[in-house]
Amino acid sequence: MKNRILKEIEEIENTHSVKVLLAIESGSRAWGFASPDSDYDVRFIYAGKKEDYLRLDSVEDHIEWKLDAVLDINGWDIRKVLLQIHRGNPTLFEWIHSPIVYKKEKIWQDQENILDQYFDPRKAVYHYRGLAKRTYLAYLQGEKVTYKKYLYALRSLLACMYIEKYQAIPPVLFSELCKSVLPDELREDVEMLLEKKKEAKEKDQQDPLVSIQNFIQKELVHQEQLVKEMNEMPEKDWNELNRIFLELITFGV
Repeated sequence: MKNRILKEIEEIENTHSVKVLLAIESGSRAWGFASPDSDYDVRFIYAGKKEDYLRLDSVEDHIEWKLDAVLDINGWDIRKVLLQIHRGNPTLFEWIHSPIVYKKEKIWQDQENILDQYFDPRKAVYHYRGLAKRTYLAYLQGEKVTYKKYLYALRSLLACMYIEKYQAIPPVLFSELCKSVLPDELREDVEMLLEKKKEAKEKDQQDPLVSIQNFIQKELVHQEQLVKEMNEMPEKDWNELNRIFLELITFGV
């Protein structure tokens, strides 16, 4: 599959006249709890033609490449990425720190430590708590639930707990989050949940797990209060991002 994905990336570069700087796996495979029938969520960051960055009219800032039962591939232009980094978009930091990397150019790798400085703990907690709440309300209220949705909600709340404890970018892998912040009384149930998840298909439904359900409810309330109490970070300057932007677009086609 990696070879197939690399061929897709090469075709993207040739078709759209771009240079892919980073291509990674996102979603459940990167988090470490994919189902047997999970698709591949490939995300990439690219630099386009140099002259496109000097145009008066705008050009597309993303590429929707493929969406089928196996592959979900799309990417963002470097300008869009750096604007979102400046805003502290947590999704971009997950891309940067994905444990599954298909392609990474050295010129991109050299910038990653600098980009990490734009991580905003308050915005990240707000983002992850929102994901957990939407998952809980939409999928975890019935007499039967999909265990993968438990893992989605748990991962988001553990990311909040990690940020609260360390004021740092949370690990992408669910197992690393569990090692760092999962309460001991939940470990047995979470291990059982992961084992069942490995065997179940995406939409298989099971009986609710009371301990997990109660934890999610309690932690949603706690994280809502935490966001209110966290201080907003002062806006970071643009100097480093402007430098990185100029350096990366020279690497384009």
